[in-house]
Formats: sequence, structure tokens, C-alpha cells
Amino acid sequence: MLKIIECPRDAIQGLERFVPTQAKIRYINTLLHSGIFDTIDFGSFVSAKVIPQMADTAEVIRGLDLGGTRTKLLAIIANERGAEEAAAFEGITYLGYPFSVSETFQLRNTKATIAESLDRVKFMQELCEKSAKQLVIYISMGFGNPYGDPWSAEVVLEWIDRLKQLGIKIFSLSDTIGVAEPKIITYLLQNLIPVYPDLEIGVHLHTRPGSWESKITAADEAGCRRFDGAILGYGGCPMADDKLVGNMPTENMLQFFNLASHDQIEALKLAFTEMIY
Repeated sequence: MLKIIECPRDAIQGLERFVPTQAKIRYINTLLHSGIFDTIDFGSFVSAKVIPQMADTAEVIRGLDLGGTRTKLLAIIANERGAEEAAAFEGITYLGYPFSVSETFQLRNTKATIAESLDRVKFMQELCEKSAKQLVIYISMGFGNPYGDPWSAEVVLEWIDRLKQLGIKIFSLSDTIGVAEPKIITYLLQNLIPVYPDLEIGVHLHTRPGSWESKITAADEAGCRRFDGAILGYGGCPMADDKLVGNMPTENMLQFFNLASHDQIEALKLAFTEMIY
């Protein structure tokens, strides 16, 4: 089954102007009741000093209307405290943790080494099992990194194999800095999806405006059925050298997969624009 994961959290978190809580609630409710998305990556339980836009995540979820929708909620976490806070909300189905195969980025992003991050994943997985949640592991820097840390497709494959042994079932390969090319997308997915039929392997791709379709085509043809995106491509790559690189525009994927009408897509774009302005 094809799953589109809409990520307003990723789109909003880098905006300089604070988006009012009620505006976030209205927009996310629109997404929830559109009938289009499998999951909404709606917020994160992280330090308000680091990401002030997400300081109201607990308040946002209390304002969401989860009745009459099959769409599920995902919250990003960065440490044990955030995991415990997120797990306390019944309305959250998934906890998402960014596990980087780049030591430098893992330290910058979560203030933990890869070894420490692995211990966190063990704690989070046990917490999810106890609280009827599922842990989603984002393999950040999954397609390369700018820091000179060792990277290869084989390193990514080895880490997924190791994390799988902890009981984790959902992984998303994250193109953190927008360097994924179709050939490496194809290679990674073709060496994961057939080998691990019991896992759900997705992609969180970033892109320039002119190269989105080749990336989605590569992932689709390799058997991927889980795609992250953000309306209008907002957010994505604060560390990318190319300012034109952003999140995969959801509206492009909805058209590519014929999942929504023109009027539905335009309504979502308008709702997003009204929220941020």
C-alpha cells in the first residue's frame, strides 16, 4: 500500500516567524481530514531553545480532531525525555528518531555519539513496545554527508540490519543535505526491500525543483511505498549548500501517483500558505 507522509513539522520548524498554535492546529486538522495522507509528521518533543517553533507541540496535539480519520500522527524525538513525553499522548502512533550514520551530524543533531544514539534507540524501542507505539528510524545522512565522515551504501545497509535486530520495523532513508541521485536511491532500495520483506522502507528525499521526478521515479521503480513530503517543498535542508534544495513537494507526489485532484491539491497549498502568513 502506498503511503504519503506529510511533514508540516519539517516545513514549519525552520521559519523565522513563529506560527501561532491555533494556525498550526487548523492546518494539521485540514491535513488529517483530507483523506489523503497515511501519517502526519506534526511536531517534535525537543528542546524549545533549539527549535522554538515546536515549543507548542503538546498544546497542538490537544487541539487536533482525530475523530473520523484514519490518518495517524508521528512526532519527532531526540532523546529519552522527549520519547517519554511523546509516548504519554494516546493520539500519537509513531515516534520518529533521527539516527545518523555520520558521527559529526549525530553529535550536532542530538548531542550524542552514534554509540550513545544506539543506546537511546534501545530505550525508545522498549518504551514504544510498552506504550503501544511504533518507532520509526530515520537514517539521516543516508545518502552522503558533507563532513568527511566515512559513508557508503554498505554502511547504511549494515546499520539497518543492526537496528532491525532490536525489533524496529519502519525505516526511512533521509537525504538530509539533498545529495541523493537516482542511481544511489535505486541501489539502496533494491538492496533493502527484497532482502527485508518484513520491514517498511521509506524515503525522506530533498530536492531542487527540477530534479524531484527522477528521484521519485527511482524510488517507485525500486519498490518503495513510503514517501515523505511537505506541501510546497518548505523546509528540508538547513545545511545544504544549495538554497534551492528543500523538502520533496507533496503536491508533486500526489500528482505523480494520482492520489488527489487538482482542486484538492490547490486547497492544501492555500491552507499551508494561510497558516504561515
